[in-house]
Amino acid sequence: MRRFYKQASVAEDERRSAVLLDGRQVRTPGGGALALPTPALAAAIAEEWEAQGENLDPRSMLLTQLASTALDRILPDPSPVAVELSRFAETDLLCYRAELPVELATRQAEGWQPLLEWFETRYDARFVVTRGVMPVAQPRESVERVAAALRAFDGWSLAALGIAIPAAGSAVLGLAMAESRIDAASAFELSQQDESYQLALWGEDPDAARRRTALRRDLDAAGRFLELCRA
Repeated sequence: MRRFYKQASVAEDERRSAVLLDGRQVRTPGGGALALPTPALAAAIAEEWEAQGENLDPRSMLLTQLASTALDRILPDPSPVAVELSRFAETDLLCYRAELPVELATRQAEGWQPLLEWFETRYDARFVVTRGVMPVAQPRESVERVAAALRAFDGWSLAALGIAIPAAGSAVLGLAMAESRIDAASAFELSQQDESYQLALWGEDPDAARRRTALRRDLDAAGRFLELCRA
């Protein structure tokens, strides 16, 4: 789509902040007003629109996409999204450790175990840790507590978690981001322990590089969105 406006700006009132294109409010794909919870988020989204060239590039407007998702799909009924994301706890990345090489297994234990222990303390949710890739059943009550924890977040945070948790392959890492326990860079590093180890040994092929770039982009966007919603 060609750029159809000259300038993006922000308008504020007592209840919300909005992004304007040549004085007209941006609307979501669902047709609703793009009404934002903080001036900081509105300013960042306005910057996305202002930075567009002759043609609009939706891939460079992740904050706009997240805000639209929150307004159109999550805020009207957050519970289904919380339940869907809680299913990642059933196969959480942090519960599947390498047997060999020892160096990788040690890195995983050092990076992942403290977060699992924090998570158990924070949410009273204990997970079973295994070696290898064979599926292991997690306690049902723990998965239910993850769902309850997710339901406690508002729709804006759930929109960010909706890309952070799948990108990390871990409900624990996603919730640690939402709780400001770790940042997006740490979530990416922790979620890529195996890939980074293999990369150091064998190098990286183009497909893997593109995948890692996309995952890092999603986690960075989710982390920034969470920060801007709290600003």
